Amino acid sequence: MFAYIARRLALIPLTLLGIIAINFAIVQIAPGGPVEQVLAQLKETAVEATARISGAAGAETAGAASRRAGSGNDGAYRGAQGLDPEFIADIKRQFGFDKPPLERFLTMVANYLTFDLGESYFRNRGVLELVIDKLPVSISLGVWSTLIIYLISVPLGIAKAVRDGSRFDIVTSAAVIVGYAIPAFLFAILLIVVFAGGRYLDWFPLRGLVADNWSDLGWPARILDYFWHLTLPVTAMVIGGFASLTMLTKNSFLEEINKQYVITARAKGISEHRVLYGHVFRNAMLIVIAGFPATLVSMLFTGSLLIEVIFSLDGLGLLGFEAVINRDYPVMFGTLYIFGLIGLLLNLLSDITYHLVDPRIDFETRET
Repeated sequence: MFAYIARRLALIPLTLLGIIAINFAIVQIAPGGPVEQVLAQLKETAVEATARISGAAGAETAGAASRRAGSGNDGAYRGAQGLDPEFIADIKRQFGFDKPPLERFLTMVANYLTFDLGESYFRNRGVLELVIDKLPVSISLGVWSTLIIYLISVPLGIAKAVRDGSRFDIVTSAAVIVGYAIPAFLFAILLIVVFAGGRYLDWFPLRGLVADNWSDLGWPARILDYFWHLTLPVTAMVIGGFASLTMLTKNSFLEEINKQYVITARAKGISEHRVLYGHVFRNAMLIVIAGFPATLVSMLFTGSLLIEVIFSLDGLGLLGFEAVINRDYPVMFGTLYIFGLIGLLLNLLSDITYHLVDPRIDFETRET
């Protein structure tokens, strides 16, 4: 198993290189880069200033001035029309676009080897500093949501499988259907309306991960304040995410319960508890464990995006989304690098957990 882990760890840099290379190539052909956006903003500012100055002369004069401000042409950027080519070259140099794409890519990869993720184009901060600053929010949402989802879904799925077709199974299926049908952000809005001063009760805070005076509190009060702020966003994510895992657990157990080895074990007089948790559990949980990395990554980075927006939680999901909108390439690739690294490590952790749950699974000696 140790040799397998070593091979997987050795493949992580190559996998990350492939991920970054593909996305870098896509970005090169995507319109509306950071240079073009800056030039377009400068042109818009110049046109507005000209229009204000020309306002006294009438709308017709202002329109002519605007047309003059927009005259000229630069083959590279539409937003560069009417701007000094030397000024445009200086902006390109500031963003690093005066170098060929291959050179920029190789420089970025070399820096990433030492976790030098560069500087944000528009935030005047280092990307690694931004990621570290936003990471507690995403980790808090992702880890607690995933943990609670598993603590609820696995026992519930087992209970539904054991009581398949009973009244309990039917009643709990209604809750599962609701979880399937309604996305997490709608639950978040409902929770705000009911419990965060929206219309009825004002029990929980509406924004932030901790209170403004959190650093002045004692540690017991800090812990309580932390979980007080997390209650509503984590609840929304759990309600929106437990349904799939519950049904996966139930179906996995039902499939194992109906296999021949379970019938044989029962015929030998083995207790039902030992059959379920000594034989069925180990086999049925394999597919559930396999979904753990995907669930955690989803909760960390994608599923929490709208929750972060609704509850004003400034995490990695929101940071990456804003970077894409603003074409902040260092932040885009920096968050992608962190996302990919965490996802690959979690996949390795999933394989290790496979082996711990069922030692018969040995990735090191399996046949290919």
